[in-house]
Amino acid sequence: MHLIETRDLTYIYPGKVTGLEGVNFIAGRNSRIAVIGANGAGKSTLFKHFNGIFRATSGTVLIHGEPVTNANIREVRKFVGLVFQNADDQIFSPTVEQDVAFGPLNLGLDPETVHHRVDEALAMVGIEHLRERVPHHLSGGEKKRVAIAGVIAMEPQVLVLDEPTAGLDPQGIKDLIAVVDTLAERYGITVIFSTHEVSLVPEVADQLYVMHKGKIVAQGTVNEVFCDPDLLTSVRLDVPVIPKLIRSLQDEGIPLSMAYSLDEAKQEFLRFAREKR
Repeated sequence: MHLIETRDLTYIYPGKVTGLEGVNFIAGRNSRIAVIGANGAGKSTLFKHFNGIFRATSGTVLIHGEPVTNANIREVRKFVGLVFQNADDQIFSPTVEQDVAFGPLNLGLDPETVHHRVDEALAMVGIEHLRERVPHHLSGGEKKRVAIAGVIAMEPQVLVLDEPTAGLDPQGIKDLIAVVDTLAERYGITVIFSTHEVSLVPEVADQLYVMHKGKIVAQGTVNEVFCDPDLLTSVRLDVPVIPKLIRSLQDEGIPLSMAYSLDEAKQEFLRFAREKR
C-alpha cells in the first residue's frame, strides 16, 4: 500500500484557473522524492492536497489507501506533515521548545510524552542547543529546522517540504540536506520536497517528478530524468552542473561515464585518473 497516491488529481482555483490537471503521483515507504518545476508549475498546490489543505476538484487523493475526508482529516495531518516554504508561517511561540511542543499538546498527549517527543524532534534535526531561544531571532536555516522539528514531533510517516532551501545560504542548504538524509535513512521517514534548484536533487532524491503547468510531464529515477536535457529545457529548468560538466567532457572525447552527484563524479574522475597512469 502506498503512503500517498493521487489518481487523475485535478484542482481548479476560484476564477476557473487550473492549478493541477490529471496528476498521478505515488510515494512509498522509506523514499526521498523530489518534485521539480519552475515557479508556478503546481508543486505547492499538489503538496496542499497531501494533508487536506486543498480538496480535489476531481480525481482522488489517497493517504495510506484511504481517501481524504472530513472524518479522517485529523489522522491525515498526523500522517503527513507539511512544512511551508516560509518557516515564519509556522513559527509563533515564544521559545523553540514551546513551538515544537505545540502540535503534540494539541493531540492531547500527556506532558511526559510531549517532553519526550520534543527532545527527540530537536535531536533529530540537530537543534537541541536552541531549545530556549526565541524562534524569530534565529537564522533562516535554523527557523527551517524549528519548523521541521515541530512537524516531526507529531510523528508523521511522511514529511513534505515545500521549497525547503528557499532563502538559505550555502551552509544552511548543506545543513538542511543533512537533515533530510538523516530523516530518511536513520528514521525511515519518507521525505517529499519541491525545488526549482535542480543541482540539489541528485544529492538528496531517489525518485523524481517533473511538473509543468499543473501536470506531471516526467517521472523516474534521477538518472532517468536527468539524461534528457531537452525535457528540462522545455520546462524552463537547467541540467544540473555535474552531468552538464560530464557531458561536456564526453563531447571533447574524454571517456567518462555519466555522473549526477558529487560523489559519483569524484569516483568517476578517480577511475579515469587511475586508468591514465
